[in-house]
Amino acid sequence: MHTKIRTTARGLMIVGLLTLISCAGERPTTLGVQNNQLATCPDSPNCVSSFEQRESHAIAPLTGNIAAVRAALGQMPQAVIVTDDGNYIHAEFTSRLMGFVDDVEFLADPASGQIHVRSASRLGHSDLGVNRERVESIRELMAAD
Repeated sequence: MHTKIRTTARGLMIVGLLTLISCAGERPTTLGVQNNQLATCPDSPNCVSSFEQRESHAIAPLTGNIAAVRAALGQMPQAVIVTDDGNYIHAEFTSRLMGFVDDVEFLADPASGQIHVRSASRLGHSDLGVNRERVESIRELMAAD
């Protein structure tokens, strides 16, 4: 009897996890450049952007050129470049354990030498600082080249 209950519970957990993971595959409609900016972050603490004024979401833009961003992303095995349109890159990062997908966007401003960045989780309320850490890792990889 206990074996049957455990098997049923495991089956329900697997179905729940697969449902959650399948939701991670839906790309947001707000991605891309709008009015020479990246989208604002939602109120939830799972997004950072160099266009944000709110301290909880604000992060400094990157310094360098878009080629350095491509090189940094190439060193990150969980990153896949989805869109590369000259001065704009959209990459998806997939977490190793659960397969959650985060969207990271880069918008280069060649005149200033800055690259604006936005990193956001598709699911959940808090990312426990993962998006901020990711942007800082990219910054470090760019500085190392």
